[in-house]
Amino acid sequence: MKFDNIRVVIWDWNGTLLNDVEYCLNILNNLLIINQLKPLTLEQYRNIFTFPVRDYYQKAGFDFSKKSFEELGKIFMNFYEINKYSLSLFNGVIEVLKYFESIKIEQYLLSAYKQDKLEDFVEFFNIKKYFKKIKGHDNIYATGKTHLGIELRKEINYSREEIVLIGDSLHDYEVAELIDAEAILISNGHQSAEKLRLNSNFVIDDIIKLKDLIKPIISV
Repeated sequence: MKFDNIRVVIWDWNGTLLNDVEYCLNILNNLLIINQLKPLTLEQYRNIFTFPVRDYYQKAGFDFSKKSFEELGKIFMNFYEINKYSLSLFNGVIEVLKYFESIKIEQYLLSAYKQDKLEDFVEFFNIKKYFKKIKGHDNIYATGKTHLGIELRKEINYSREEIVLIGDSLHDYEVAELIDAEAILISNGHQSAEKLRLNSNFVIDDIIKLKDLIKPIISV
């Protein structure tokens, strides 16, 4: 597949730009242990992770009749917020953001992370300037971002072949299809490469490869 007529890149946040996979796994495993359940390996986690998040909580072993998803989700996010500023962006993120800016590609951020926390976090890494708009959720439960994608797409007046959504999950591919955009999935995030390649999805293993893949309509 060629991506040589791109005007717009829509980025996912967690697991795509922000390297928080093992951080999330550690929090989840603490929750599992507290609830007398078996912790997961990284491979197991990346094979069950999905949206909505409540589905992978069930796959991890939680029984919502004993403790509700809402309660578990709140505990998870409380832990997440404690040390989140110790996290880093994936290697190459700044380089790629700067590159797309230099070739006049519009960049947006679309995330299931809560809007105010997302904006603060992006500001912390000093990358807010690269995004034309940041679109996050209105709650902490990561139910998905389909409706957010639909709302954002209304503001982008380009055709499918001019827009690419870049993420790390099958949900990102699903959102791309729904909003009539192309998709590139990166396999070092929250889902395994094997899972991402379902339905012959376009998958890469390093964000830096985007510099060779994505070209603007008019070279500058």
